[in-house]
Amino acid sequence: MSIERLIAIMKFHHLFFVIIFLITANFLSGCHSEPEKNNVIVIKENGNRNYYGTIDKDTVYAYTMKNNKGLKAVISNYGGTLLELWTNDKSGIPGDIVLGYDSLSGYRQTMNPYFGALVGRYANRINHGAFNIDGKTYTLALNDHGNTLHGGLKGFDKVIWTVNSVNDSSVALSYLSRDGEEGYPGNLNVKVVYTITSRNELTIDYTALSDMKTPVNLTNHAYFNLSAEKDSTILNEELTIYAQKYTPVNASLIPTGEIIKVRKTPMDFQEGKKIGKDIDQVKGGYDHNYVIKEKTDSGLQQAARLYDPGSGRIMFVFTTQPGIQIYTGNFLDGTLTGTHGKKIVKHGAICLETQHFPDSPNQPSFPNTILGPGQTFHETTVYKFSVKP
Repeated sequence: MSIERLIAIMKFHHLFFVIIFLITANFLSGCHSEPEKNNVIVIKENGNRNYYGTIDKDTVYAYTMKNNKGLKAVISNYGGTLLELWTNDKSGIPGDIVLGYDSLSGYRQTMNPYFGALVGRYANRINHGAFNIDGKTYTLALNDHGNTLHGGLKGFDKVIWTVNSVNDSSVALSYLSRDGEEGYPGNLNVKVVYTITSRNELTIDYTALSDMKTPVNLTNHAYFNLSAEKDSTILNEELTIYAQKYTPVNASLIPTGEIIKVRKTPMDFQEGKKIGKDIDQVKGGYDHNYVIKEKTDSGLQQAARLYDPGSGRIMFVFTTQPGIQIYTGNFLDGTLTGTHGKKIVKHGAICLETQHFPDSPNQPSFPNTILGPGQTFHETTVYKFSVKP
């Protein structure tokens, strides 16, 4: 065979492999650019997105954010749920400090008590599931002993949120709540941004716009156990609440309309104390709204501090919201199985839900929660983490 013939054959084979390579590369690239049916923006796999399940034709993902100080959060587009939150203890060992489940099916079960979810359109309770705006009465689904709790039968915790952007430190979600959804008036556009900062903070930023007057109250319903469940309850954790007053409730946990002082009562956490110290003196346990501000303003204010002596973990809570609901897992009873097969017992975690006051649409003395056209709902909550040796 001549040298010229051999060179020609080699050129042909080289060209053939180049063509195959280009076709394959184009095909693989196309796998990441095709739009998905659930309206989640497609993001090239970069290690921070994982498949988490499917609901009907919608794909559910888990998105991981972290910093270089050991703080890591995992967020799902189902319910905007905080699935995991990892922080280091005083020995530098990471632990997941929020309750949750090993799979999507856990979050979808009927008895799921809103673990880690975004809740709305109205977080907390509305008395008898009714309110009045400009002379018109609106009625909602009743899902809590004759009242409406956390948005109704299908609140924001049970919908697929759109993922607008994501990177290693932030996830931005949005949801359009249609006029009439769960009985609420107006089309409400909601955006929530989770961010992990270099200051060892998890920041949650809430924004909402409506085309009609409607009640809005948004929060995250994470259940914290700073021992990372090494202690099955939070009764030995030390809580400080920077509030002089709270809103007492009736037997159905609806505010009476009063705002009273906590001083020298079992409700007083101003100087800090173990959660279990006076809990037996509070019928049913703590499930109360504390008054951080009696009037709303735009500034962040420290609302609470939680400390676990065993692990040394400290969590500071700052918020622009006027209140914080303290709930000590009173209705947890050991029937739910959480991550790693652990049974979740009574007082197994504490919720620190920054919010507007419960039943505000029916309580004219409480800070206003009616959002009108041309107005913007904007609130921010910051969970900052540290350790004590």
